[in-house]
Amino acid sequence: MIRPIVVLGDSLLDVDIEGDAERLCPDAPAPVVDGRSEHRRPGGAGLAALLAARDGAEVVLVTAIGNDVSGRCLEGLLADHMEVVRLSLRGATVCKTRVRARGQTLIRIDTGDGWARGAEGDSHGPRHLGHGRLRYDLVDEPLSQGLADERVATALRNARAILVSDYGRGIAELCRDLLRDLTVPVIWDPHPRGALPALGCTLVTPSETEARMLCAEPCNTPDRIAYDLVRDLGAEAVAVTLAERGTVLACRGGRPIRIPPPALVTGRDSCGAGDRFATAATLALAEGASTEDAVATAVGEATRFVEQGGAAAVRLPRSARRRGPVGPREEAHPASGPESLAGAIPRTAALVRAAGGRLIATGGCFDLLHAGHVSLLCRARALGDALIVCVNSDESVRRLKGPGRPVVSERDRVEVLRALECVDAVAVFDDDTPCALIDRLRPDVWVKGGDYTDRELPETEAVWRAGGEVVILPSVPGHSTTGLIAAARAAS
Repeated sequence: MIRPIVVLGDSLLDVDIEGDAERLCPDAPAPVVDGRSEHRRPGGAGLAALLAARDGAEVVLVTAIGNDVSGRCLEGLLADHMEVVRLSLRGATVCKTRVRARGQTLIRIDTGDGWARGAEGDSHGPRHLGHGRLRYDLVDEPLSQGLADERVATALRNARAILVSDYGRGIAELCRDLLRDLTVPVIWDPHPRGALPALGCTLVTPSETEARMLCAEPCNTPDRIAYDLVRDLGAEAVAVTLAERGTVLACRGGRPIRIPPPALVTGRDSCGAGDRFATAATLALAEGASTEDAVATAVGEATRFVEQGGAAAVRLPRSARRRGPVGPREEAHPASGPESLAGAIPRTAALVRAAGGRLIATGGCFDLLHAGHVSLLCRARALGDALIVCVNSDESVRRLKGPGRPVVSERDRVEVLRALECVDAVAVFDDDTPCALIDRLRPDVWVKGGDYTDRELPETEAVWRAGGEVVILPSVPGHSTTGLIAAARAAS
């Protein structure tokens, strides 16, 4: 079994809004961007892990993700590509939104104040960060110290190489103690707001700006700074990246050397180039390459990455558009009513939206599922990227249909619906209408079968309030639950 690459660090959500800017705002000297598209991708350690996975490596990402909209979106973007050891985040997931016109970034808006829970956030920079310890594991509730440490420690022990992708949000500092005495390559990609790299790393990969912040004598040349950092950090090697000028590499016991790019860098967007450099170096070292060869490989890969458009060119396949579910099939049990949606069903909705998909929902009793129901559900699913079916509970059906209904219990109705390929998730509601459920799900499209008009449906206001639309699909003639029940009784 091939051991994985472990990427350990702070993950962010990156959003690019792309458009054209051909006029100025009438009330301010600012360009008006006519947005054409919006692209989301993992950022920070998440981007580094994604790039390693796209290179064919088995990847384990150790990171902190918040239980908020941006966090759920980030989790959905990562889930199909790697194993994620999720630690808890205090505060909101960091989201970096760039507004771009014709490939040029006009402005970046950063939101979110999240820190890895247990880290000591400090605005004074890396030298003043304390040594935290892991206290949290895969859920957003505190667990025992030993369990959290052991899960991360196990991942690190099983690694083929470790990349610390430090974006200054506390993960690197929390896990520092767990990196001691490891025999695999440890590559540390630092950040101006992050922790000091651990002593004894195989390779440290700062940019020129980051290197000057780490060095006691920042006015020296890049060659001298790289040489001094090898000594000060006790590292085996330090590679100072110099953008289009290539890299300066200093190794313990040797003189610094310059590694130029293989070609003139022509790309305008260098966002993510540092992550690409660190990832390529990590993979090369994991394969047994020498440090000089690994850094030369990394320079070449980073150059090509910028030429191809940088992080803005990273596109994730819309896995939610495949037939079948976008993730594990989910069911919200009716015991606690719509409040049970706090976890499972919104996660399905979040995964769809993270992939830029369209969420479809429909509702009904679905007692004695028949061909008309199946036709409606298949046509509803074809309208978007995932279908959530909202089912009346047994009590709700009895109030609407009378004491002899339902014929089939809610648990059995749910299981039958979940078995259909066109159904991605099932939620059960106790009210007479699914309006409260719609408020929570916020579907893009609400589908109803029959000869209604949208204004006749009690749930229409809830759908419109959520920003969705109502679509009425004609029923298949000759199929009804009432008719099936009557025929069964007549035959008995």
